[in-house]
Amino acid sequence: MQKVQRIAARTVAAVLAGRSLNPLLEAAWREHRDLGRGDRGAIQDLSYGSLRHLGRLRAVLDQLASKPVAKAELDALLLVALYQLEYSEAAPYAVVDHAVKCAAQIAGVQMKPFVNAVLRNFQRNREALLARADATDEGRYSHPDWWIHRLRRDYPAQADGVLRTGNARPPMTLRVNRRRTSPQQYRLQLVAAGMESRQLDNGALLLARPVPVEQLPGFAAGEVSVQDAGAQLAAPLLDLSGGMRVLDACAAPGGKTAQILETANVEIDALDVDASRLERVKSNMQRLGLSARLRCADAAALESWWDDKPFDRILLDAPCTGSGVVRRHPDIKWLRRPADIEGFGVQQQRLLDALWKVLARGGKLLYVTCSIFREENQEGVDRFVARQSDARILGGMPGQNGLLLPNDEHDGFYYALLQKD
Repeated sequence: MQKVQRIAARTVAAVLAGRSLNPLLEAAWREHRDLGRGDRGAIQDLSYGSLRHLGRLRAVLDQLASKPVAKAELDALLLVALYQLEYSEAAPYAVVDHAVKCAAQIAGVQMKPFVNAVLRNFQRNREALLARADATDEGRYSHPDWWIHRLRRDYPAQADGVLRTGNARPPMTLRVNRRRTSPQQYRLQLVAAGMESRQLDNGALLLARPVPVEQLPGFAAGEVSVQDAGAQLAAPLLDLSGGMRVLDACAAPGGKTAQILETANVEIDALDVDASRLERVKSNMQRLGLSARLRCADAAALESWWDDKPFDRILLDAPCTGSGVVRRHPDIKWLRRPADIEGFGVQQQRLLDALWKVLARGGKLLYVTCSIFREENQEGVDRFVARQSDARILGGMPGQNGLLLPNDEHDGFYYALLQKD
């Protein structure tokens, strides 16, 4: 456990210094190739969990330490250990013992009594410490204060539920490759493998308990993919039919590209500005036995990729804050700043303006974000339509005017379907 705890602490410290969680974990796996699957899973759980509950853990630590812990990795170690003591099933004596030993490695043996005292005090005074932490918004909800205030402004009736959902473990939902099988048939395979599931209204299968993907029947053969139920609404909303020319403008990691190809016999171009992320699209296509033209390009820089042939359908899964998927990516809520919303808004408008030029008359563009901030969603679409006389917003969107707030079945998404008259 000691090595696991140390790597998790180093990872959390790096996130708090401004780096994204997933690349940090991937780097840790490359550096520590001796880690088994169990240790990797434990490091991931400690990193994700500590960030998921960071507001509460920080409020507790501030009470236990008379002044801020100067060394970032030692500070993160205490947060990780507090997470273990409060939220994991690890033996408390082992958590404290390993944390004390890690502290000596990080900051010298003189820090061992301090770390021991902090963690022992938490065990002795847990209820009072947590009660005082929960008396503050950031402690109770484990989201930044500005984020909490924004959700309360936009969704006064739903904000509490959205914030609490953001701290839960995410559901695991499957998209069945309907070129190979059906949701009903695949559920029988899950039953045979001892996995319980429930079919949602859109055909997504919600697993009762998450499992490693390699344990899913037929995964390697391309029968099924892991994709959030909310994300699986994209292809049906595009109103696809055979022979259409389709563009997926920000395609990585490829889930929506694949679903489009599983839905209809179309010709599709999949763009992404990040070459490494485009490799994930390629890998997904190969596993599923599908074919798409993959291009590494900035979708808004038309001169670098467009062949002057208009598209019948365009999917713009726009860059955004990711405020609807924080339970999957808990680092987001601590890395984002209010100014980021405006920055993403500029990118979104730039992409909309450019891609509208390559959409055929009568064609449809589906604008999607995994954000629940209004500025990135309805307000942005309204601004675009106001300056495009041939753009019309179509109805029939899911949720409330296209907005899906995160719940037990899906993450938070926004959908708007635009037609070019």
